[in-house]
Amino acid sequence: QVQLVESGGGLVQAGGSLRLSCAASGPTFSSYVMGWFRQAPGKEREFVAAISRNGGSTRYTDSVKGRFLISRDNAKNTVTLQMNSLKPEDTAVYYCAVRSGLRVGVLANEYDYWGQGTQVTVSS
Repeated sequence: QVQLVESGGGLVQAGGSLRLSCAASGPTFSSYVMGWFRQAPGKEREFVAAISRNGGSTRYTDSVKGRFLISRDNAKNTVTLQMNSLKPEDTAVYYCAVRSGLRVGVLANEYDYWGQGTQVTVSS
């Protein structure tokens, strides 16, 4: 079983930046696809970004392309989400997740383990 711990959330003004980190337990981090999802109050959990096992392939939801950057450090068992030019509509709880296999998936049900989430609030 993989344990995930997110950090880096907080309150920021529109146009600002935040950097989320997710630390994973276990020696097999490099064998997992990593993803970030978010869930706003009253809404479904939605895909934000994902990265392949070696970091060579990434996917983003359209609303964050050009503003968010996902990266990973397999030596440190961490994945980060750099969020720039934040907007009020980015406000949500952000979750880190892992997926076994090769596909850089965008569906929540493709992911096997989840962190507890970190709150991101963007004020206008």
